[in-house]
Amino acid sequence: MAREVVTGYCWPQSVGVGEQVALHLSSSGGRPVRVEVARVGARREVVLRSDAVAADEHETPRDAAANGCRWPVALTLDVEPTWRSGYYEVVLEIDVGGKVRRDRAFFVVRPSPGATIVLALATNTWNAYNDFGGPNLYTGGTHVAMQRPMAAGYLYKPPGKGRRVTGTGEPDPQNAAHVGYVQLNHLSPYAGSAGWPDWELPFIEWAEREGFEVGVCTNADLETHPEVLEGASLYLSVGHDEYWSRGMRDTVEAFIAGGGNAAFLSGNTSLWQVRIEGDDHDVMVGYKGSFRNDPVMETDRQSEVTTFWSDVVVGRPENLMTGVTFTRGGYHRIGRNVSAGLGGYTVHRAGHWLFDGTGLGYGDVLGAGATVVGYECDGCAFTYRDGLPVPTGEDGTPTTFEILGTCPTRHFTADTAPRPPKPGEPSELEYIASRVFGTRDPEAMDRIRHGHAVLGAYTNEAGATVITSGSTDWAHGLAGRDPKIEQITRNILTRLGGAAPRG
Repeated sequence: MAREVVTGYCWPQSVGVGEQVALHLSSSGGRPVRVEVARVGARREVVLRSDAVAADEHETPRDAAANGCRWPVALTLDVEPTWRSGYYEVVLEIDVGGKVRRDRAFFVVRPSPGATIVLALATNTWNAYNDFGGPNLYTGGTHVAMQRPMAAGYLYKPPGKGRRVTGTGEPDPQNAAHVGYVQLNHLSPYAGSAGWPDWELPFIEWAEREGFEVGVCTNADLETHPEVLEGASLYLSVGHDEYWSRGMRDTVEAFIAGGGNAAFLSGNTSLWQVRIEGDDHDVMVGYKGSFRNDPVMETDRQSEVTTFWSDVVVGRPENLMTGVTFTRGGYHRIGRNVSAGLGGYTVHRAGHWLFDGTGLGYGDVLGAGATVVGYECDGCAFTYRDGLPVPTGEDGTPTTFEILGTCPTRHFTADTAPRPPKPGEPSELEYIASRVFGTRDPEAMDRIRHGHAVLGAYTNEAGATVITSGSTDWAHGLAGRDPKIEQITRNILTRLGGAAPRG
């Protein structure tokens, strides 16, 4: 028997004040839907309630994963002038025999030009992992639609042991705690890798409690609405921000080149190039390991092929923007990769302003109590000079980049991957070497075999400062109220954001 549910999605996913957002619903048996819309931050601000929105039951098309659900509009919302920029949760409920069935959708109200601090949600990564209605980019898909619901776990997660994909207790080589949590709560098996609850939510909750005004947009806005960064002092990337389009990179790199500051409190950042296509700019294209099948391959648009930004085919390593790259990082406390690692950074240059007010000294460990180094991590090629790590620059890291802290990481091999490669397929280590160096010979693999999460910073000729945490899990230090992670984040938002927090 089919499970009786309500589900839906909003389009567009991003709107400005005075615009409209449409809610598309499917309700089992055509039951009326209770809808509540709320801005989520330090507090939950309900902006709309409707107790009985008429909705029909609709089948999920067989091609929904690639082409969207194409359900009709059930409700149109007018974005009022009082609706502040932020993430808006849309709670959907129906009654089934006295039991409430619930789901969630979302949309974002963009900041007006002139917002001081702007955070772009990693919605491209959410879409890449979303497996509602068919394959995602990890199960054979090359095109993923935005006009469909998010699978369970991407917009809401209940509390419980194993919620984080990163191991935070005893070593767990099989990630059994997380797998059990996902199964117990009937979530998507990919819900540990992407979505709102694990990274952006705790960051925004903390920032607003501290009195910082943070404008919110989507990844796609950086391409379609680049004006969101006009007049801003600080651009923020938080959490798992893996998939970037050319338009996104162009906007953010132009912002930095023009003197705008950036803080990448994220990991695996901008590893893969994607393209946003479709008449409504609503389908993300990513061929990844099958990039040779990308229709722009071997054309005059080959620089847009959807492979690594660091791939020899593209030649635009993300280090040029962030200072670091996943190809020189890897995993920490996940699977059999550094499963008993510190979960924090060893501090190398404690005199940097980033550490002001923390009391940290050389060799101290930062963030281990909250496991702020975990899951996917970014680093750079470096050597040692007078006992301190310095970048070599061979991978594109800017010459002014300072390595402030490090933590060991590793890429998955055939022996350490939670999902081992099939016979005849390369391991992750082999594949990365082949794309970054053009070969997977032993010498090439040895160059990236021992990675690091790198906390660092650089300043460019325009005076812009770029910070990177080199780890997806920085925001967990804020969720866990680690006082040193909190102080460093205050330092970043205050110094680079151009305004003190509200009292």
